[in-house]
Amino acid sequence: MRKLKVTELNRLTPEQFRTSEKIPLIVVLDHVRSLNNVGSVFRTADAFRLEAVYLCGITAVPPNVEIHKTALGAEDNVAWRYYKDTIDAVNELKAQNYTLCALEQTEGSTPLDDFALEANRKYALVIGHEVKGVRQEVVDVCDVCLEIPQFGTKHSLNVSVAAGIAVWEFFRSAHLTSFQ
Repeated sequence: MRKLKVTELNRLTPEQFRTSEKIPLIVVLDHVRSLNNVGSVFRTADAFRLEAVYLCGITAVPPNVEIHKTALGAEDNVAWRYYKDTIDAVNELKAQNYTLCALEQTEGSTPLDDFALEANRKYALVIGHEVKGVRQEVVDVCDVCLEIPQFGTKHSLNVSVAAGIAVWEFFRSAHLTSFQ
């Protein structure tokens, strides 16, 4: 096996990315405090061509040197919006017929690998604060709570790791062959 050179990766230009078809998924960050997590979510959103990232509450916004360290420029390509209150963001998405999915451990949460996407639906994935998770008032507005099954002692993942796992599952389940 030979590692590919950067020139062999068939990367999109920023303009091609902006005009390309996107997976119908928006990630909503509910009071995420770590700028490294924010940057990593932007990079994941770029990798899987998500519609957008919504930054809410205390979540920092670009341009920001600390976000850029992990986003590596993805924050310039991925569409994003800021909302002072996460409830405003999720209510707007609900009005636009998005299915709202909180990534949170709750009574009756659905294991991520058991969640079946419906064709022609748009989804928003709400990911919460590093310690407190998705706020209860936001969980209350969501249509479903998804949980990443975990089998160790912590039952907790870093925000950017959890986002990456969940976004991959949405992307994989969407069967968007046009991205391959």
